Amino acid sequence: MKADKSLLTGSATLLVLSLLSGEDKYGYQMIAELETKSDHTFTMKEGTLYPILHTLEKEGAVRSYEKAAPTGRTRKYYHITKKGLRLLDTKKEEWTIFSQAVNAILAGSDPALA
Repeated sequence: MKADKSLLTGSATLLVLSLLSGEDKYGYQMIAELETKSDHTFTMKEGTLYPILHTLEKEGAVRSYEKAAPTGRTRKYYHITKKGLRLLDTKKEEWTIFSQAVNAILAGSDPALA
C-alpha cells in the first residue's frame, strides 16, 4: 500500500535535512536516495524538493555550490550548515513528539503515558 502523499508534505524538511546530514548531495541524488531508503514509500518530485532547498538556503540552513560531475556536467550540491544541523535536531524532536502522540492514539492510550 502506498503512503498518502500528504504525510510526506509535513515531514519533507526533516527528510531533506536528514539526507544532507551525512554528506553533500545534489538534487536528483537526494530524490533517488529518499526513494531507495524508504523502500519506494516516499517519492519526491523536483518541484517539491527545490523550493524546500531554496527556503533552507535563504534561512542559512544549507548552502549550495557547483561542482563538475565525472560526466563533465556541472551539478549544484547542497551542504548542511551548523544552523541546519540545529534545525534538524529541532525537527527530529518535533517528529518524535508527533509520532508518539499519533502512536498513542492508535494504540488507544494517553500520549502522556506512552
